[in-house]
Amino acid sequence: MTRVLVVQNGPRGGPKRFGDWLTEPGADGGTGVDVGAGGPLALDVVHAYDGAPLPARLTHGALVVLGGGLMPDDHARAPWLRRTRELVDQALEAAVPVFGICLGGQLLAQAAGGTVRAEHGVPEVGSTALTLRAEAADDPLFGGLPPRLTGVENHVDAITALPPGARWLVESENCPYQAFRSGERAWGVQFHPEASAADVAGWPPERMTRHGLDPGEVRRTAERDDPASARIWRTVAHRFAAVVREAG
Repeated sequence: MTRVLVVQNGPRGGPKRFGDWLTEPGADGGTGVDVGAGGPLALDVVHAYDGAPLPARLTHGALVVLGGGLMPDDHARAPWLRRTRELVDQALEAAVPVFGICLGGQLLAQAAGGTVRAEHGVPEVGSTALTLRAEAADDPLFGGLPPRLTGVENHVDAITALPPGARWLVESENCPYQAFRSGERAWGVQFHPEASAADVAGWPPERMTRHGLDPGEVRRTAERDDPASARIWRTVAHRFAAVVREAG
């Protein structure tokens, strides 16, 4: 069994359906890889935000870093992010598969040499239109996906420059760097593939109102987009699981 280390950065920020998809048996995401050959994946979720210790060395077969309302170098409020960055550095050096979501994607970008800015650009909240870029055509996770996608967003901070040599995979109208790959096995996304329409419905409406959004419309859009979006991000999760098995 291959074990995946999952770093959780907030009490509501668990792996949710993305974690379920990673550990589903019998699906390869269209890769043709025999998912039974490497055995099932198992998640070790560390509640780092609550003081749970992170390992000094990465011995897992993959690393997933989840989102949270922080900057990736906000060590004063979130001292565990320094150790998380060390684990990402180790993964990049050893070509261990990485998947970073929102804050996790920003941390990956920063670790690999990119830049992130606080409260940059137009905030994105709720289901958002995304565009697959031509560079994604041969990507192990994003290749062959529909050219127009949707992803659940919940951010005000943003990546402002990708790491040197990174492959830019997905963009949106208001936030260019929605998905990228650094090296061969490290992916970062700005959106939340783990978040469903039900999650969006539970978000505080006052935050949406503060950004000039109609909470009811945000909820309805998420409900409309969720079935197709879930199918796509499930495929991406299965493909990442296949990459993990191959790497192991």
